[in-house]
Amino acid sequence: MRILHTMIRVGNLDASIAFYTEILGMKLLRRKDYPEGKFTLAFVGYEDESLASAIELTHNWGVDSYQLGNAFGHIAVEVPDAYAACAQIKQRGGKVSREAGPMKGGTSVIAFVDDPDGYKIELIETKAA
Repeated sequence: MRILHTMIRVGNLDASIAFYTEILGMKLLRRKDYPEGKFTLAFVGYEDESLASAIELTHNWGVDSYQLGNAFGHIAVEVPDAYAACAQIKQRGGKVSREAGPMKGGTSVIAFVDDPDGYKIELIETKAA
């Protein structure tokens, strides 16, 4: 067994695709409209879905925003250098909500960025071998 994807609902599909591809550097893996269901699915990720998990962006037509609630936490992405990743994300127009630095009570270097809908993306720096 393996995890295939994580689904999040988005209010503006084009803005979300731009964030995940242009700011976080993922690829748009596939996109399909479902006119009878009045929704569109777009899958983004760093590798082909046969090799790695993806994020499913679900856009329900006519819905501009969602209440995120407090149960969902974040999506985590491994980066070689969290400080450099934050600088690149800001340069590309992304919002860094927690600058890179050591995790409270730990040594892992992390940062957080927000996607257009307010979902948190945690950047976790690869530990040196």
